[in-house]
Amino acid sequence: MRAINQFIFSDAVRDFWRIRERQAYAQRMRGQSDQGSRSAVTGGRQMDGFSRKIAELLSDAGIRETNIFQKKTVELPGFYRPTKEWDIVVVVDGVLLAAIELKSQIGPSFGNNFNNRTEEALGSAVDIWTAYRDGAFRSSPAPWLGYLLLLEDCPQSRRPVSVVEPHFNVFPEFKGASYAVRYELFCRKLVRERQYSAACFITASKEQSDSVGNYSEPADDLSAVRFLSQLRSHAKVFSVSTRE
Repeated sequence: MRAINQFIFSDAVRDFWRIRERQAYAQRMRGQSDQGSRSAVTGGRQMDGFSRKIAELLSDAGIRETNIFQKKTVELPGFYRPTKEWDIVVVVDGVLLAAIELKSQIGPSFGNNFNNRTEEALGSAVDIWTAYRDGAFRSSPAPWLGYLLLLEDCPQSRRPVSVVEPHFNVFPEFKGASYAVRYELFCRKLVRERQYSAACFITASKEQSDSVGNYSEPADDLSAVRFLSQLRSHAKVFSVSTRE
């Protein structure tokens, strides 16, 4: 089995910036004017490179390509809502093996988008685990849930952010924490509270997009290698057990 390269997502990060630029240019040519950087995200597809790389790793671990779903038929039942679309869904012989979310956050509007991202990720986790508890996935063992987030590395994401405490104190780790630090804390807490099986947090800047080491991993416990190693181990154990 191939080793997981330290910069396994290098091509995916490069494609991320290139796709964003093409989409923003196409919208400008059509005369559309989405606010801020929204013009570069309304077209989707920015995270396709990450999805392809994860699918390759799953195939290398023994999962058939026909069992790995991306873009289409990625709906899974929820408890508080009928269904939710995940970015990658792995189903083998009627068993839910894994579900993965791939998200990005680009400036300049980090504040509101940070709140949206955290609420979205938590809501998805609570929804699917509650559905699992109530038997939505029949006899499936507990699935592997993954959360990957790419954050733009820029002065605004690294700048300390104040907190408002009109009635009660916020937890000390949030005081003066930048959005980069807040996202790191968030991803780590998602795993520690067992909302997700693993999380990956990387930061990247457009200016470095063409270099091999075009992204950074602020925390070892949230690195791409650890994230993918855990997913591969889960998939390999599953593929071996189904052959026995």
